[in-house]
Amino acid sequence: MCGIAGFINKKDNKQKIIKGMTDKIIHRGPDAEGFYIDDDIALGHRRLSIIDLKGGDQPIYNEDKSVVIVFNGEIYNYIELKDELTKKGHKFKTKCDTEVLVHGYEEWKENMPKKLRGMFAFAIYDIKNKELFLGRDNFGIKPLYYYENNDTFMFASEIKSLLVHPDFKKELNKDLVSPYLSFSFTPTKETLFKGVYRVDPGTTLLIKDGKVKTNRYYHLSFDIKDDSYENCVNNIDKLMKESVEKHMLSDVEVGSFLSSGVDSSYLVCLAKPDKTYTVGYSNKKYNEIEYAKNLTKELKINNTSKVITKEEYLKIIPKIMYYLDEPTSDPAAVALYFVANLASKDVKVVLSGEGADEFFGGYNTYHNEFDLSWYSKVPYFIRHTIAKICMHLPEVWGINFLVRRGMKLEDNYIGVSKVFSERETQKFVKVSSKYKNSDITKEVYDEFKDKDNVTKMQAIDINFWLIKDILQKADRMTMANSLEGRVPFIDKEVFAYASSLPFPYKVTKENTKVALRDAAKRVVPTEAYKKKKLGFPVPLRAWMKEEDFYKEIKRAFNTEISKELFNNKHINKLLDNHYNGRKDNYKKVWTIYCFLKWYEVYFEN
Repeated sequence: MCGIAGFINKKDNKQKIIKGMTDKIIHRGPDAEGFYIDDDIALGHRRLSIIDLKGGDQPIYNEDKSVVIVFNGEIYNYIELKDELTKKGHKFKTKCDTEVLVHGYEEWKENMPKKLRGMFAFAIYDIKNKELFLGRDNFGIKPLYYYENNDTFMFASEIKSLLVHPDFKKELNKDLVSPYLSFSFTPTKETLFKGVYRVDPGTTLLIKDGKVKTNRYYHLSFDIKDDSYENCVNNIDKLMKESVEKHMLSDVEVGSFLSSGVDSSYLVCLAKPDKTYTVGYSNKKYNEIEYAKNLTKELKINNTSKVITKEEYLKIIPKIMYYLDEPTSDPAAVALYFVANLASKDVKVVLSGEGADEFFGGYNTYHNEFDLSWYSKVPYFIRHTIAKICMHLPEVWGINFLVRRGMKLEDNYIGVSKVFSERETQKFVKVSSKYKNSDITKEVYDEFKDKDNVTKMQAIDINFWLIKDILQKADRMTMANSLEGRVPFIDKEVFAYASSLPFPYKVTKENTKVALRDAAKRVVPTEAYKKKKLGFPVPLRAWMKEEDFYKEIKRAFNTEISKELFNNKHINKLLDNHYNGRKDNYKKVWTIYCFLKWYEVYFEN
């Protein structure tokens, strides 16, 4: 795993600037650095050595050094692609996967990313034609950002790298404050740094003569196929074994994260790594360590664990916000940092279970098609009228249900992580936004307008929650510890099959991820295949009622920036009501607090 950065302009001091940009992301690649610099462009690379330890330093060139690449990721089918390219006459100097992309670009040009199976973000420069080609993998496992100003085009794996460039102007994108409160992360292509954009997953950029050409080479699709349940379970079993085998490809040892749920337990039972890692809390309700120990004991492999204290959790927040680049109120980010830090003491690579819920139907919200079907039989105009009335009533039990079920999915569902309603953001946020939530999700809903509601929800959760929160925090928290995280569920072949499963094979009245659990049952020797995934649970709800936690949040809620952006009276009332036990507001409080801590890190400190 690595970090990449670069820029196009005619200015001097390229060496100093590009080194400053890559030094800022040295945690992504502490093993080596490399640069390509000419009159027009500078490319930089930080390397975490995983494959071809001696020969894989970057940048890497083609035979006549007319094409050069800096690359972040792993290509799991690179051996097959290398054989194909060798037969076409290409000559290789290294044993690493990076060189396959250079020759692949020569052979297939802009179609090259379609050939790749893996996680990647790359920059390929055609020196003769002065063309820069950027690309990001199908699901956005690896990050890539870009920014333009003063005739400079720049890109990097992390936003903090862009901030080093003298042509970068740091400014808060206030348009995204309200959407952040609703989604709990930044849900748009734009970021909270004004002018900084993320390259969308499955997308390439071609930059030539100051013009940027965008191409979307991969689109999600759901094509349900009629097959027996037994065949589907067999195929999942076969696919996951193959995916895990490919994700174990490495010249260094591979470990695995392990929680109490089916996803990571399944991966560990398939891979049987010698080392696994788990974190938990002293409160048994939030502690997965015992479950992990039971499984690893059965498998006769090692498990290293850590209990995270309240004091450690609160103290580490500024560092978490720094490594994230953008805020998320997902409490699991902190736990991920600690478990990655634990693993990094022993290994350079770990497996992790992200993606199973989104691909195989793991969220309880998908149960609504069963549990709430009775209310859907009420004529829509009646439900809609009730919803419009309830929108203006105080939030009490049952009101949100009547609002949600009285609206079309497209007008209300923005994902499993929704925190503030759009109506609430108008009350809590002082600065206006050009975005409505429905504007942000519209493109996805339009693309899947002919699909059933559960498929639409899956598409929303993949495009937003998975890509812009789960994978972002997984990448940042592992790379903050110079650790490569691999996600065997998030594989294009696995998704191609998971997306074809009939709805009852994903969700029933009794359970979620039904077929996946039955595939896991074949290899998991404990009851973990039955257990609902907790997802690194955190006792935040209780901690916020303790004096030290409360006082720190209270301090943040009364800073100058807090008063500028938020309705000070309302957010303090949110906090006080939770502290005094009047109402459970911990998610809303934490979402605002994380934003304010992120702002302190990037705009004040």
